[in-house]
Amino acid sequence: MNKKRVIIYIVDWLKAYVENSGVNGFVIGISGGVDSALTSTLAAETGLSLLVVEMPIHQDAGQVNRAKSHADWLVSNYTNVSRQQVDLTSTFDHMVDEFPSIEDEETRWMALANTRARLRMTTLYYFAGLHKMLVLGTGNKVEDFGIGFFTKYGDGGVDLSPIGDLLKSEVYALAQELNINSDIINAAPTDGLWGDERNDEDQIGATYPELEWAMNFTGDSASLTEREKEVLKIYQDRYKANLHKMIEIPVCKISNEVKEI
Repeated sequence: MNKKRVIIYIVDWLKAYVENSGVNGFVIGISGGVDSALTSTLAAETGLSLLVVEMPIHQDAGQVNRAKSHADWLVSNYTNVSRQQVDLTSTFDHMVDEFPSIEDEETRWMALANTRARLRMTTLYYFAGLHKMLVLGTGNKVEDFGIGFFTKYGDGGVDLSPIGDLLKSEVYALAQELNINSDIINAAPTDGLWGDERNDEDQIGATYPELEWAMNFTGDSASLTEREKEVLKIYQDRYKANLHKMIEIPVCKISNEVKEI
């Protein structure tokens, strides 16, 4: 991959999108992860106004510190970048107190994890409306179009997706090219929705290099190792289960014949 050319291409694409939209710039949530770090840096490279928002909710200290460090780095290196922190912990806790409890705690906590993502989306769109900005998505190709590893109307609720056509390995390559903090690059990928140290591999059961392999696999599965078969099944099962996130919302089309009295 020609890293410099890809960076220029994405930056130019972002600038053209803003010019055609008539808005003032971008707003993005940063988590301390490499995807949001890369996306925010690419947006900063446009020279257009960029608001980076930190939105902790019972967040692991390492994630909070990495997000803060990245925001510090952006503000010190790009005059077009401003920052905002909104601690959503008390808002989240109040919602949890109001929600009825159920016996199935695992299902309940998964729903609450997705609620965190949707609270953050609501916050970003508040600032987007306030400043006439576009909300940037931070999902990569494996997450957004491979296994659907995002929250519908949470981190999936965005205006445009600058890195949605980049594999995770390509995200890392561009992050290194742009001198993004090594602590962020070396940190285990995580969605940050649980308030602990669990990472994406813990949740998915496969690494991103394995998922990239599965995403591109077209050969004879009979020749695969047991681990490769396991990874392929993980990928295929995730894809099928989350396909509803990756396609347009189904619309019930009603013909004129049906509507006729």
